[in-house]
Amino acid sequence: MKFLFASDSFKGSMTSAQTIELLSKAAEEVFPGCECIGVPVADGGEGTVNAVVSAANGKIVTAKAHDPLMNIINAAYGITDGNKAIIEMSAASGLPLVPEHLRNPMNTTTYGTGELILDALDRGCRDISAAIGGSATNDGGMGCMRALGARFFNKDGQELRGFGRELAQVAHIDTSGLDRRLSECSITVMCDVKNPLCGINGATRTFAKQKGAAPEIIEQLENGMCNYRDVIKKEFCIDCDTIEGSGAAGGLGAALCVFLGGKMQSGIETVLDLIGFDEKLKDADLVITGEGCTDSQSICGKVIHGVGMRAKRLGIPCIGLSGSLGDGAEKIFDSGISSLHCITDRPMTLEYAVTNAETLYYKAAVRMFRTIRAGMKIR
Repeated sequence: MKFLFASDSFKGSMTSAQTIELLSKAAEEVFPGCECIGVPVADGGEGTVNAVVSAANGKIVTAKAHDPLMNIINAAYGITDGNKAIIEMSAASGLPLVPEHLRNPMNTTTYGTGELILDALDRGCRDISAAIGGSATNDGGMGCMRALGARFFNKDGQELRGFGRELAQVAHIDTSGLDRRLSECSITVMCDVKNPLCGINGATRTFAKQKGAAPEIIEQLENGMCNYRDVIKKEFCIDCDTIEGSGAAGGLGAALCVFLGGKMQSGIETVLDLIGFDEKLKDADLVITGEGCTDSQSICGKVIHGVGMRAKRLGIPCIGLSGSLGDGAEKIFDSGISSLHCITDRPMTLEYAVTNAETLYYKAAVRMFRTIRAGMKIR
């Protein structure tokens, strides 16, 4: 019996690697002598770099970069196969890097993300994947592009620094100074949202509030983003609102596609490709996946959906073991998931479940494997 374990992390309680350890222990208890293969995975959000580096035997490197408020920090990213970089923009431009009382996307920038890309270029990387979830920014990616050599000017010819508050001032964009090595690169943008740059579903109106923007600030940022979009359309003949995901990370998605020729791709699909998941899947008898909460959103590019679909293509049964099951969880059954289990075994608070996640997860895994063993005995 060969099991393949590929679960997302349980935010705030367990890493993907910890779920593998617990599943392996539980499987051995119920199926002595079974073969257990574990693959840390993520969907392009938190934990993506660690998952890819671990599965691909890569390495974590650090670089000096500026955080969203332009303070110098040490930020980490991954390198695999010698010349492939995997970068989480949140490492340099993420919301957790900004104290709550200072959160205001008028005053944040993606400059540090550009610095990480530059560092990857300096290390010889020419295949760069950027996971763009969890940003503190709404600068249209100006900061990132400035770090890479682009320049943004107002109507008086004065150069802008690349903060969200400057979007309304953009009158001209000069990309002639972009680092020439970027033309040698393949840029993959790991993104699981389809929001356009502007409008009711755009970067600002959808995400700016959670980054600390008050209603009046949202209006200013939206007007600025519309101006930015119009300048790009005028000077580069590209309408960012037609690019799915251009509004991700406060418009960083648009900048990576327009100025660097980046290609949008599902986060989980990119991760599964980077770690060679299909090869590991081929001779498995059963796949176990899961996530913190499985609900109606799980089919929208989450780990459990991506893993289930890969297993489904090869006709391999796949079971989900999650922290909890929310409204619409049953939709995941169309994504290759044969059965769903959750770790809670009685009424409990979220705080208790998070604090005791490892114990609850292990006990639930044992119950799950016992059910599998019973199913194998049915004639």
